[in-house]
Amino acid sequence: MDAPRPIVIDETGVSPEPGRVTPMMEQYIEIKAANPDCLLFYRMGDFYELFFDDAEVASRALGIMLTKRGKHLGRDIPMCGVPIERADDYLHRLIALGHRVAVCEQLEDPAEARKRGAKSVVRRDVVRLVTPGTLTEDSLLDARSNNYLLALARARASSDEDRFALAWIDISTGEFYVGECDRGTLAAEIARIEPGEILVSDAFYSDPEFAPYLRSLPAVTPLARDVFDGATAERRLASFFTVATTASFGAFSRVELTAAAAAVTYVERTQVGKRPPLSPPLREAAGTTLAIDQATRSNLELIRTLGGERRGSLLAATDRTVTAAGSRLLAQRLAAPLTDPVEIGHRLDAVASFVDDAATRTDLRDRLKAAPDLARALSRIVVGRGGPRDIAAIRDGILAATQIAERLAVLADVPRDIAEAMAALRRPDGALATELARALADELPAFRRDGGFVRAGYENTLDEARALRDESRRVIAALQVRYAETTGIRTLKIRHNNVLGYFVDVTAQHGEKLISAPLNATFIHRQTLAGQVRFTTIELGELEAKIANAAERALALELEIFDRLAAAVTAASAAIKAAADALAIIDVVTALAHLAVERDYARPEVDRSLAFAVTGGRHPVVEQALANDGGPFVANDCDLSPPALPPPPAANAGRIWLLTGPNMAGKSTFLRQNALIAVLAQMGSFVPARIAHIGVVDRLFSRVGAADDLARGRSTFMVEMVETAAILNQAGERALVILDEIGRGTATFDGLSIAWATIEHLHESNRCRALFATHFHEMTALAAKLPRLHNATMRVKEWQSEVIFLHEVVPGAADRSYGIQVAKLAGLPPSVIERAKLVLAQLEAEDRISPARKLIDDLPLFAATRTSAPAPHADAGLASLVEALAALNPDEMSPRDALEALYALKGQLAKLK
Repeated sequence: MDAPRPIVIDETGVSPEPGRVTPMMEQYIEIKAANPDCLLFYRMGDFYELFFDDAEVASRALGIMLTKRGKHLGRDIPMCGVPIERADDYLHRLIALGHRVAVCEQLEDPAEARKRGAKSVVRRDVVRLVTPGTLTEDSLLDARSNNYLLALARARASSDEDRFALAWIDISTGEFYVGECDRGTLAAEIARIEPGEILVSDAFYSDPEFAPYLRSLPAVTPLARDVFDGATAERRLASFFTVATTASFGAFSRVELTAAAAAVTYVERTQVGKRPPLSPPLREAAGTTLAIDQATRSNLELIRTLGGERRGSLLAATDRTVTAAGSRLLAQRLAAPLTDPVEIGHRLDAVASFVDDAATRTDLRDRLKAAPDLARALSRIVVGRGGPRDIAAIRDGILAATQIAERLAVLADVPRDIAEAMAALRRPDGALATELARALADELPAFRRDGGFVRAGYENTLDEARALRDESRRVIAALQVRYAETTGIRTLKIRHNNVLGYFVDVTAQHGEKLISAPLNATFIHRQTLAGQVRFTTIELGELEAKIANAAERALALELEIFDRLAAAVTAASAAIKAAADALAIIDVVTALAHLAVERDYARPEVDRSLAFAVTGGRHPVVEQALANDGGPFVANDCDLSPPALPPPPAANAGRIWLLTGPNMAGKSTFLRQNALIAVLAQMGSFVPARIAHIGVVDRLFSRVGAADDLARGRSTFMVEMVETAAILNQAGERALVILDEIGRGTATFDGLSIAWATIEHLHESNRCRALFATHFHEMTALAAKLPRLHNATMRVKEWQSEVIFLHEVVPGAADRSYGIQVAKLAGLPPSVIERAKLVLAQLEAEDRISPARKLIDDLPLFAATRTSAPAPHADAGLASLVEALAALNPDEMSPRDALEALYALKGQLAKLK
């Protein structure tokens, strides 16, 4: 926004002398100047008003009317406003569009300002900056998803050795994590966290090397150098948590402290000094979670589909949680599966305990349904944005935690995770829940300003103020009856609004009667509207003052009680948060047990081997979709484990399956289902299979499907090659790689060559477990030379010129893709289908396949990467051999001549070798 020029409007909207800045606009200019990068919601009565450029931006974004108020150097001042009661809706829309909003509230009653003089301005100031990563209201958040604020710091050692630290906070739940990564895994980590807002330093944001990537991310906020000052980082972090040192939180590197301090500094600034109940930062050590890059997350549709929807994703298919907190925790675990078999085993033990105990599982799930979202209610209360219903949520959450802890106490042989959750559930003080239950009424308003949330009998002083208020209202009703009888106007009403207060309201035809004698001695004219005339009386004015005082007194007492209850909740925030986390864990564990029983999932064996053996594996999403339509899913086996007796070069390396077969036969489903089984197993869930043995996967790669990135100048094939390059450069022996149709985006022989070289690289250099689907049938010949490469195909059946897809994976290789049959199913015109058959027959007659065997014999494995001296050039000898062979005429040779010629040819061949 340009620097505002002198404004000529005041609190009442009256324009004073030209060129004079009113006190109210002086205040506005000062507040706006302090928040130049935000839209300023300036509180005026029951509205938030926006002026100048802010008004024009908000008017376009929200679709609300742009008006004008007063003059600015002879020009109208643009203005628009939103009502207080609908402010959250408008905030949500502005934040979704990438705007930041400064909320400026009135800090005193206008009556207090008038005591200082008729022209005194109501004190106002910004009480909160609303940004995408600092939301707390339920109306602005998805209850089932975290909304992380991520701070990204960089430590520069050399041009090739940059280290990055990430600190991410969800202020709505209090979660706080810190981790470190290198440049190669930075994008994958950001994709895993999926932050609502990213904080970076100005210098980092302007770095030409990283600027294109950072600008491609949503909601990136560059901040001044002081926020990312490493020299003051530890002190700022310790100060936020009011501790002398951060040593009690664990050992952090300097760059990790920098990121963590930047995150809490931003939280303090946006919350204007109020501190949400954050947990101390929990450090995630590198390698503790399964690394999954952005492309793989998208291809596997872990959290949402390629279309951006939750429905159809792995999360939607496996989410049987009954609480919002449980759904968020399940999403976290799916996004970051573990790599430690011991920790995975503890999670599986917890699930298994409820798989075998249906009664306890059902009872706990019923109790959890009544548990509110404790963590988010607590956060709103602590930062001063809570309401009576949030206090009630704390009450109900503590009671639910106590009941669930009692139910769990009767279990025998409790697994570690359940025992830890039980201890956390017992931490909140039951006396607090009792006090909250005693204080709160049965029916609660959404906002504390509405009053009426304290139970009658809780505090005598409040009861007395309410009685006076309610009695006065009954007097108003009696006064209305008396006035109607006195005037003979049966439709006379006594009404109230914020401008006139209480007034007598009659229709226009009766208005003349009250204006005329003798009634005009009692009724004083106040306002005439179309069809209505309004009056007051001395008696009504005196009664209004009594009512206002009583109502204000009652509301003030209720607000005092609310503040006391909120303070008690804040004091117990650590215990309440621990119980909230425990409720989420119990919800996730019982939900996964319910899923395992419902879908007949099996407990996987997860260890540190390189095994990957799945018997009867199924795709968790596709299986459920087919079940909804009444169709069966065909289960398939997959074994990528190292061969039992491998030759020396194949030792300690998993298999690669080369999968061929027609389109629509289920190759992509088979590839994805095995990757999803690995994800489920390592996040601590039972899996859709009869038996599963998974050696821990440290990195998961998937190159499935086709998509372009035109905004960055990348064609479909370029995107495919970039993703394939990332796999070949990063995958190690513990990785699991899924590749589908590599090379299909270019010319046939180019694509075949790339796919050929890729599978050789996976076998010899990466040495990882992999599934490789292709329509290049020539590649199946590689199984004769690569000991860990195994051919598999999708079984089909032909019947009466039609192809039937059996969706079974069997050993062997396909010799055709049945593309024309699939095209026929898709509805291509019959003429096109018939022409395609003719062309295919002609191409097959030219015998395109025979060169594949020759390739195997002629191309030494990985010739391009060997460091030994190149073989002698033999082109001349080969030419001589071919010439001699071409000169032979077998029909004119005797058996003796033929035998001599054969020996001569063998002699020439021996010289070449």
